[in-house]
Order: sequence, then structure tokens, then C-alpha cells
Amino acid sequence: MTSYIVRRLLYGVLVLIGVNVLTFALFFAVNTPDDMARLSIGGQRVSQAAVDKWKVERGYDKPLFFNPRASGTAKLTDTIFYARSLPLLRFDFGFSDGGNDISHEIRERMGPSLALALPTFVLGLFVCIVFALLLVFFKGTSLDFSGVVVCVILLSISGLFYIIAGQWLFAKILRWVPYSGFLDGWGSVRFLVLPVLVGILSRMGGEARFYRTLFLEEMSKDYVRTARAKGLAEHIVLFRHVLRNAMLPILTGTVSAIPLLFMGSLISESFFGIPGLGSYTIDAINAQDFSIVRAMVFLGSALYIVGLILADISYTLADPRIRFE
Repeated sequence: MTSYIVRRLLYGVLVLIGVNVLTFALFFAVNTPDDMARLSIGGQRVSQAAVDKWKVERGYDKPLFFNPRASGTAKLTDTIFYARSLPLLRFDFGFSDGGNDISHEIRERMGPSLALALPTFVLGLFVCIVFALLLVFFKGTSLDFSGVVVCVILLSISGLFYIIAGQWLFAKILRWVPYSGFLDGWGSVRFLVLPVLVGILSRMGGEARFYRTLFLEEMSKDYVRTARAKGLAEHIVLFRHVLRNAMLPILTGTVSAIPLLFMGSLISESFFGIPGLGSYTIDAINAQDFSIVRAMVFLGSALYIVGLILADISYTLADPRIRFE
């Protein structure tokens, strides 16, 4: 197990290096440093002197990967890639194009993102599994058919519709919750009720239907027939045996998603005015602040790799028969 984890971590480092280089190349293939300066300053009619000053202040006056004017190792170190992109590998996010400390912003905004993502993730997982088990328990009945229809309907509707409809119904018509906003501490609860509810509802259709399929597949296996032949009640077979044996595919999607909770939700945070990492990324895209966007892409890749490793480790906890050589 230890050698497997070390090997996966080494693979993850290689993937992060590739993501770093590819992201850097793509960003500067689309926008040159001059384009970035004009976008940041505010227009195409900016003088070249102002553009050059902006580039010098932020280190964009250097070559991208190779500096032929330098000597020795400075040919590689005196470049934009070495100064702005390589520090990401040690999680030094540096400063944004606007001059703000990106690491400080990430620490400040991680809390609001988790305040939204954790309840949505935990409650959503619980609701989806319970709803799927309920449909399997009443398999072949009108309740099962109605539940599948509801899942298909929920799956067919865009998540943006749930946000707009929820704000219109619960905030404007019923006035139960505020439209948007966020407060520190327990004062944030009334601002999080609606986005958490919307998040659970938007994921319920696809996940509950997927879990139902998993449970039905397990119900057709020999160990279920053996348990029934022993006289075990149906709810015991379902909750004690079927649920436990269906945990492997469920863990694939859930455990690997846990680290990504830190990244927040791009759409929900923007619509509900939550100052998390999701809205931070959207604001950076709108402001054409490529330093922030590159940092968030790299952080998301790192968290995704960690999630995959955690999912592999969780397999051995859910099924002791699995061993990594």
C-alpha cells in the first residue's frame, strides 16, 4: 500500500508539471503580454509606454521560456515561466495581475466555499442514497415508477433554472430567505439555506438514478438470494448487505470529490453572492486576471489528484479483498 501511494504521488507530480506547462502555453498562446496589459489597463487605445510600464512592474517584459540575451542558467531562470509559473509547483501562487496576494485570497475565501460545499455534499449524498434505496425497496410499484420519472425530470432541467426559480419563489414571493449575501459565523445560515437546497435538488436526479441502478444490480446477485433464503427481512437485506456491497462505485464519485469541495461552486457562489473560491475564479475571468486563473486551474488539478488517491485508498477500507501490489 505504501509503495502504491508513493508511486501515485510521483505520477501526480508529473501530471501537475504537465498541467502547469500546458496551462501556461495555452494562456500565452491566446493572449500576449501586450494583450494582457491592455485588458488590465482598460482598452486598446492605451499607449505603448503605459503597456511597457505595466509589463515591467509585473515581470511580463521577459521572454516566455528562453532568454537568449541572458547568460548561463539565467537563459532559463530569467523568463516569465520560471518567475510566474514554476512557483506554483511549491504552491506559491504569487500575486495577481492587480497586485493582490493570491494565497491570502485563497485562505480568506476557502471558508465561505466550504460553508456552502460541505452541507450540499453531505446532505445531498444522504438524500440521494436514501431516495434510491426507497425506490429499490418499492421496486415495481407506482412509487418506484413515479420516483424514476421525477429523477428524469430533475436530470433534464438545467441547474441555472433551479437557482433562478429558487430565488424567485423563496426570496421574492415567499420572502423566507434573502436573495444573496454572506455573513461570518452563524449569521451565514440564512444565506446558505437556499443555495444548499438548490445544490441538493440539482444533483438529486442524476445521482439518485445512478445509485438506484447500482442497488438493483446488487439485488440480482447470489448473496442477496442467499440472505433472503435465510429468512432475513427485506429491509435488512437492503441496508445491511446491498448498501455495503454497493459502496465501491459510490466511493469512486464521493471520496474523489471531497478535496474539490475547497474549490467551491462557480455558478452558485456568483448568483448567491458568496465570496468563495468559485466567485473568485469567475471574477478573475471577467477581469482577465490570468495569474489568478492559472493558480486556480493548478489548485483544482492538485486537489483532483489527491481525490483520486483517496478514492483508491478507500477501496481497501470498503472491500478488504482489494490489495495493491
